[in-house]
Amino acid sequence: MNDRRGQALADRLTAAERERRWPNIRPKDAATLIIIDRTGRDPKVLMGRRHHGHRFMPGKFVFPGGRIEAGDRSMPAAGALNTRAEQALLARVTRPTLQRARALGLAAIRETFEETGLLLGTKEYGPPERAPSGPWESFRERGVMPDLEALQLVARAITPPKRPKRFDTRFFAIDRDHVADEVPGIVGPDSELIELAWVSIAEAKKLELPAITTIVLDELQNRIDEGFAPELPVPFYFEVRKKFMRELL
Repeated sequence: MNDRRGQALADRLTAAERERRWPNIRPKDAATLIIIDRTGRDPKVLMGRRHHGHRFMPGKFVFPGGRIEAGDRSMPAAGALNTRAEQALLARVTRPTLQRARALGLAAIRETFEETGLLLGTKEYGPPERAPSGPWESFRERGVMPDLEALQLVARAITPPKRPKRFDTRFFAIDRDHVADEVPGIVGPDSELIELAWVSIAEAKKLELPAITTIVLDELQNRIDEGFAPELPVPFYFEVRKKFMRELL
């Protein structure tokens, strides 16, 4: 993606309407996972609609994701993040550590399971010998080892100041064939996500989306067009003086 097109995406984020009436808070580390089905001519992504009762982004379609939890720092995993992803995760952060980078990848996998029932990983190595209490126990019970090697880091974005919630979100992507198992009944009318949809990127951009999600979909399409290689640069969106900037990590 050339500089002009990249800046156009940043300008679209700047133009998005946002109320700024809340006290400023420090962004929380968070991770999101985009599951891609590339078996057909038009790749499809998994989107989930948030419950209309949520105070934060009610009714919008999103990728599953959320904040790091304590268990993400100790959960065993198959493989390690690829070198390019590690480099990007360690860039432009205070106190960078490989443990923090690893925990972000695992948070994306755990949050995806909690919100969709999908377990991303492999059964080739048998179940993890141990698992922190909570959602990770399901991976052990079903013999699924989360697989960090299969993750690609495709974008990063920080929520602007004076918003009700602020996140420093890392957007990971993974191919659908890394879904190792599924727990049914997670998605429903009383759940965080009330429906799931496999849609092409063009179809996804017609849904009711947060502004950053539309931008990440554009970045994802560009990445797919360029071969979906782990070595590709990672776009980083952040605001300076009420204007979004796009930097490559």
